[in-house]
Amino acid sequence: MSDQSYDVIVIGTGAGGGTLAHRLASTGRRILLLERGTYLPRERDNWESTAVFVKGKYRAPEFWLDRHGNEFPPEVNYYVGGNTKFYGAALFRLRPQDFGELRHHGGLSPAWPIDYADLEPYYTQAEHLYLVHGRHGEDPTEGPASAPYRFGPVRHEPRIQQLSDDLEKQGLHPFHLPIGVNLTQDEDGQATHDSVCMRCDRVDGFPCLVGAKSDAQVICVDPALAAHPNLELMLNADVRTLETDPTGRSVTAVVTELGDGTTVRLSADIVVVACGAINSAALLLRSANDRHPRGLANSSDVVGRHYMRHNNLALMGVSKEPNPTRFQKTLAMNDWYLGADDWDYPLGGIQMLGKSDAEQIKANAPRWAGRVSPEMPFEVLAHHAVDFWLCGEDLPRPDNRVTLEADGQIRLTLDEKNNVEGLHRLRRKLQGMLGRLGMQERHLLDHSVYLHKGMPIGATAHQAGTVRFGTDPGSSALDVNCKAHDLDNLYVVDTSFFPSIGAVNPSLTAIANALRVGDHLAGRLA
Repeated sequence: MSDQSYDVIVIGTGAGGGTLAHRLASTGRRILLLERGTYLPRERDNWESTAVFVKGKYRAPEFWLDRHGNEFPPEVNYYVGGNTKFYGAALFRLRPQDFGELRHHGGLSPAWPIDYADLEPYYTQAEHLYLVHGRHGEDPTEGPASAPYRFGPVRHEPRIQQLSDDLEKQGLHPFHLPIGVNLTQDEDGQATHDSVCMRCDRVDGFPCLVGAKSDAQVICVDPALAAHPNLELMLNADVRTLETDPTGRSVTAVVTELGDGTTVRLSADIVVVACGAINSAALLLRSANDRHPRGLANSSDVVGRHYMRHNNLALMGVSKEPNPTRFQKTLAMNDWYLGADDWDYPLGGIQMLGKSDAEQIKANAPRWAGRVSPEMPFEVLAHHAVDFWLCGEDLPRPDNRVTLEADGQIRLTLDEKNNVEGLHRLRRKLQGMLGRLGMQERHLLDHSVYLHKGMPIGATAHQAGTVRFGTDPGSSALDVNCKAHDLDNLYVVDTSFFPSIGAVNPSLTAIANALRVGDHLAGRLA
């Protein structure tokens, strides 16, 4: 073993860790960024549906256990940029109501120890940093914004514009989905010659070959490394445990296995964990010692508990008219986010997915047998497909949790029927409108290739909640600045800190919070 010391070590390069490193790089302090994997290779398979979705080429080659002990492949990616390399870059703010206590059909969504106003300035900074295109004020459920988006919304292509118009005719409020892309548009919405983004059909779920999607590598990690020699990146660095001093109050060593099989012990005045909600909890649990017998930061016994991942449905409508749209992920609707005329509880939100193609549809064909015309080739069906993503809130349950087997394998215990009635009602709302939206009324098909062929527990892209923050050390692991109650120099800045998850993609909230915690740490380092 060798010993190396830094001012700050950040474990993980995704939305939380990558953004935090970018924020702290300008302090001049010696900062080490640890990435379990390496840079994602730029290759033709980046944009191949069969490689990405069907074969899962870029998913981590590992298996976790469900509550019954059955193995499943999780939706995790170990590359610089983390899961943002594959996200759809839909960068929503939580609604103001999401920060308070919300009653759902399935139970209570708890209040946060901060409110929307505390995070709002950082939401604005996050939107600007990640090149978010959108227009505040279109969505009646959104909170106030202190500044407009720097970039106007990505314009709808004709079939999606027609969908937006048809929704408005129903008295609804579709809006331009806020999305992080490096796009310059002309008056017709086409990418200009100097635009990095080409408005292709590979944004959602694919890594971007041209670096146009606002992922943490492109936006934060690489620019910070180029501008600040005090920031270092170590690849193939798998952190196994965190060691503490004899008092248990301070992390003194980050024990890391390198790609060549050697082990190094790294140290820093401040250690930040940002491995993703499941792996961050696993690291803390794996680091149990005499002073922390249940795991680091876990005197409250909440580490690993309250796991959330959203209640999601990926669905494909069949348009009566062709849908030649390429860049489809431009529209969303939250009219039933907080409730409906016929339902007193939140349902969730609807947004567009990336445009499906024949390979993705073929992967689902056995499940759809008999539900569409057998004479319709996959290519024709794909040309008529309109793809929706329905998202409802998953509630934090203490028994939905991450634990470790004796050999260290991760077990994810999950009640997959937690608060799902709102999502079912949201689907029926959409189903009931198909005819008025120019789609075949009976054809709203499960598009489960996005959920790893109908295995919901494996859909961990929106993982959150396993190291929650709060003001009470008896019921939370972290304080309001995301520092562990039990330790003086340990922070967690991925989506682990969420007490609740709302019903919008969690990435922007993770990014905004990393900026907020970054300001706190910069003050501490001064």
